[in-house]
Amino acid sequence: MFFFGVIFVIFFVYIYGNQIHAMAKNYFYITFLLAFFFTLSVAAQDSKQLPKPQESTSIEGLSLYPNPVTNGKVYISSKNDLEKEIIVFDLLGKKVLQAHLVSKELSVSELPPGVYIIKISEQNASATRKLIIR
Repeated sequence: MFFFGVIFVIFFVYIYGNQIHAMAKNYFYITFLLAFFFTLSVAAQDSKQLPKPQESTSIEGLSLYPNPVTNGKVYISSKNDLEKEIIVFDLLGKKVLQAHLVSKELSVSELPPGVYIIKISEQNASATRKLIIR
């Protein structure tokens, strides 16, 4: 598209460029046409189809309590009560705790008070929750 725009502009300049009284007007049209065709060519080259989001299954019957945590322990249960992998992140995205949980009780006593993101994975399902420690 850009190539055809350039050819058109060159042809336009060749035909009308020799007229001195219309020179300023021609420069305006040439600039406008160059900007128009360049914009179209960039848009056409940058268009990409976005990938489809992956379907994720959430954990059925997930409960996380108490929240906010005051005693250093949080209880995590689900309908299936399978082994869970727990990853706790601070608000900057840094992993601060990782554990495999067989029982329902997770000790968070070594974490300072604050707001965290907890990712819970069970088989091929996962869930993310906000966790507040006081």
